[in-house]
Amino acid sequence: MSCITTRSLSKSYGQVTAVNSINLDVRSGDIFGFLGPNGAGKSTTIKLLTTLVAPTNGTIEILGIDAIKNPLQVRKKIGVVLQQPSYESSLSVENALEKYAMMWGVDRKTRKDRTAELIDVFDLGEIRKRKNEDLSIGQRRRVQVAREFMHEMDLLFLDEPTIGLDPGARRKLLDFLRSKAKTGLTIFYTTHILTEAEYLCDQIAVINKGKILAVDTPEQLKNQFGQEKTIKIHLSTRHQKLVELLTGINDCEIDFDTGTDIIIQSSRAEIVLSQILQILIENNVQVEELSAVPTTLEEIFLKIVGDSNASDD
Repeated sequence: MSCITTRSLSKSYGQVTAVNSINLDVRSGDIFGFLGPNGAGKSTTIKLLTTLVAPTNGTIEILGIDAIKNPLQVRKKIGVVLQQPSYESSLSVENALEKYAMMWGVDRKTRKDRTAELIDVFDLGEIRKRKNEDLSIGQRRRVQVAREFMHEMDLLFLDEPTIGLDPGARRKLLDFLRSKAKTGLTIFYTTHILTEAEYLCDQIAVINKGKILAVDTPEQLKNQFGQEKTIKIHLSTRHQKLVELLTGINDCEIDFDTGTDIIIQSSRAEIVLSQILQILIENNVQVEELSAVPTTLEEIFLKIVGDSNASDD
C-alpha cells in the first residue's frame, strides 16, 4: 500500500524550477531515503508533501488523502521535523515535550508516560530541567526530534535529523527510528550522511536539480550503478617500477597517492586483481595490505549526481 504518491509534481519560483515533474511512490511502513546535494530540491519537496507550500503542477496523495484539496486532514496525521531549529527557549526540556503534546490534544496520563519514555530514549535525563536556550545545538536537536513523538502519527518527515548529534546519539536515534518503522510508521528521511541512509532506509531516491534520477533499494542501486570495485594496496616502501607496471593495466583507474598507498577502481576487478598479484609476485614487491571492496553507497550517489551534472553541461 502506498503512503505517498505524487504524479508530475512541480514547484517553480518565478523562472526557477525547484521541483521538476517528480513521481514518487512511498510504501507504508518503509523508511524512504531522499538524497541529493544542496539545492537539489529536497526541502521544497518536503514542504510540498507536508502542505506547507502549494505545487505549481501535479498531484499529491498522502495516506489516501488528496493533500492539495485537504491539507488540514493531512497535517493531523503526520509529523514534521525540518532543518530549521524549533524550540521554546524559556521552557525546560520536559515542559517543552508536555506542552507540545497538549497542543495535539494528548491526555495527561499519556503525556506523562511519553515524556518519561522519550527522555530515556533520547538520553535527556540529565538536562530534563534545563531550559532549551541553555542547551547545545545537538541537545536541542534531540529535543526537537523527541518532541515529535509525543503525538500519534502515521507518517513522519525528518529533514537532516542528526545535525549536531555525536556518533552515539546518532546511532541511538537511527535504531529508534527502525523500531518505530516496525510498528507501521512510515518515515520520509533526508540526510547528507550516506552511511545513515544505507543503514536505515528500505528505499532511496536520488534527486538533483529538481529531478528524480534513481529510486531503488540501497542494494539494487549498488547493483545497478556500482559495478566497479575498489582495490586498495598498501606497500611497505615506494616502488617506482611498480607504478610504471601498473599503469599498463587496462580497464581501470589508478590513484598512486604517495606511491605506498595505491587505489585502483575497475568494473573488471577480479581480472585486474589477478594481473596485479602476478606483477607483485614477479617483482618481489612486499605488500602490507591488499583488499578489494564493493563500491559504497556514497560513491554510487556521487556517480549518479555527477553523471547528471555532466549530461546537463
